[in-house]
Amino acid sequence: MPQLVVSIYSSDDAHLLEPIPDGVEVVEWDLSSPPPRDHIDMVVFPPFARPPLMEAAGNVSSRLLQLQSIGYDSLEPHVPSGSVVANGASVHESATAELALALLLAVTREVPRMVRNQDLSRWQQFHTHGLADSRVLMVGYGGVGKAIADRLTPFEVALTRVATSRREDELGVVHAVEELGELLPEADAVIVIVPLTPKTEGLVDDEFLAAMPDGAVLVNVARGKVADTSALLRHADRLRIALDVTDPEPLPADHPLWQKATLIAPHVGGATDAQTPRLKELLQRQMAHLLADEEPENIVLRG
Repeated sequence: MPQLVVSIYSSDDAHLLEPIPDGVEVVEWDLSSPPPRDHIDMVVFPPFARPPLMEAAGNVSSRLLQLQSIGYDSLEPHVPSGSVVANGASVHESATAELALALLLAVTREVPRMVRNQDLSRWQQFHTHGLADSRVLMVGYGGVGKAIADRLTPFEVALTRVATSRREDELGVVHAVEELGELLPEADAVIVIVPLTPKTEGLVDDEFLAAMPDGAVLVNVARGKVADTSALLRHADRLRIALDVTDPEPLPADHPLWQKATLIAPHVGGATDAQTPRLKELLQRQMAHLLADEEPENIVLRG
């Protein structure tokens, strides 16, 4: 008898669990069909777990429901009673931080303008604001926020960090979100990387954007609903807006945000070659924890 039963959502993705530890049995379950067992110790969800899949996990008893994503905002009300949910922390932070920096650099150095000029075979030199010596305000200081902060250091910016509550750490003060009204007018660029919660939904609204100075850059790598899309459209003519997430998402082809925003990426923050090996490492650690009767990593929800 196996010591641990683990389900994977597709046979094509069974490689994510390799090498399979001794004592582990792998079964396939896409969470839309009847479960292959009454008890599955670890249920691995597909990359974008939706509420119906979380509800379906209630059809088995389990020790761990493992998400691939860091975010779990839409799933909390749907966690089956008695279930334990872990997220994909450690998998996506570096890649999302890379994209945040890529969007910020692209906008501050006007890379979209260069691409349009290249399409026209036009040689046009111009001066840009650049990133060095600018004031960057980062709203959100979790795992991804810290990864972004680490990568900003070599660019010689003045970084101000904001989190839910005010505190101090080895780098200085982390400001509270209530201080945004004082901090936004001083920012050349604002990076938003907060989780989507009832308190952060619509955080980037008219008041938030109006407080930013003309020409400032807004980078949203959080969730689309963190920003009010109507407010983004109203302020897009005087701000430079770069988005990896939108509301709605996917963004319809006829949506005015395509023309108004400076740069839009199609929610690809974590989509790099680093994703698969880091996910495999996390799954290996989680199986080892369960085999040893230890508490898994990254627990974010309990039903």
